[in-house]
Amino acid sequence: MLRLGLCCVFKKERIKFRTTTAAALRKLDRQGALDKLSKIILHNAASLREALEYCARNRIGAFRVKSEIFPLRTHPNAGYELNELPEWEKIHSLFIKSHIFAKKQDIRLTFHPDQFVVLNSPRPEVVTSSISELEHHGEMAELLEADVINIHAGGVYGDKKTALKRLEKNIDRLSDRVRQRLTLENDDRSYSPADLLPFCRNMGVPFVYDVHHHRCLRDGLTEGMAAKEALETWDREPLFHISSPLHGWKGKNPEHHNDFIDIGDFPAYWLNLKVTVEVEAKAKELAVEKLQQDLWQIKYGNIGEIYEDTGVETG
Repeated sequence: MLRLGLCCVFKKERIKFRTTTAAALRKLDRQGALDKLSKIILHNAASLREALEYCARNRIGAFRVKSEIFPLRTHPNAGYELNELPEWEKIHSLFIKSHIFAKKQDIRLTFHPDQFVVLNSPRPEVVTSSISELEHHGEMAELLEADVINIHAGGVYGDKKTALKRLEKNIDRLSDRVRQRLTLENDDRSYSPADLLPFCRNMGVPFVYDVHHHRCLRDGLTEGMAAKEALETWDREPLFHISSPLHGWKGKNPEHHNDFIDIGDFPAYWLNLKVTVEVEAKAKELAVEKLQQDLWQIKYGNIGEIYEDTGVETG
């Protein structure tokens, strides 16, 4: 019932996604820049297929697609329309084949735009840029039949209530293909589950529960309560996040992610849920593999021994 998700890139496997910079493209004329972008995106399309084949071979049920798979798509100077790419028809065909493969193998595809997407910013130019980026993600998600475009709520800007009102207003500016895929995640500094769950219920936006962030930014909800309420916001398979602190829960900067998941950080009751859990760990596919093994031991071994004296809430 539980599926684990791999996020974007690989640690050991020789599957790479390429990118470029606006500075590099400025050295070329427009046609030269489009030719270069086209070759990069063709490479990325092939790499995506390799990534999905890896997931299928290794029983990984979800893959978060790297946002930069179309580099600089919305850049104010270097941006482009997809049909401007010289090899767009071939690129399009490769992506279609990838989503067909993913569907056949039951691999869920998701997106998580970068942190510069801030829909509740008080600066209009930031909001405009954020909407443009989300619309690009909507285009990619539609192409790949991904069902999640996950974002954070943004900043507080001294007035959380007003900031959430701006977020509500700007979500309403999004196209249907973005809006129907949009999800909202709690973070480790500004917005807890208690802040966002009422907002998500009111807006009809599914809530992505990040238990690590919740442990960094506590509120009046237990982890079990937050997970239960998160599940109720979804009209499709829910999505959760898991990660472990780099220096442990008693170390400095517990919000920083470790290479692997400490099995004591994985809520035991999640094992009985029909959810996707994206593994946000620096060791990438190696971390997913280790977590798979640890969860197998929990399922068929002694769960009490594994969770004993971890200090982490498990219910």
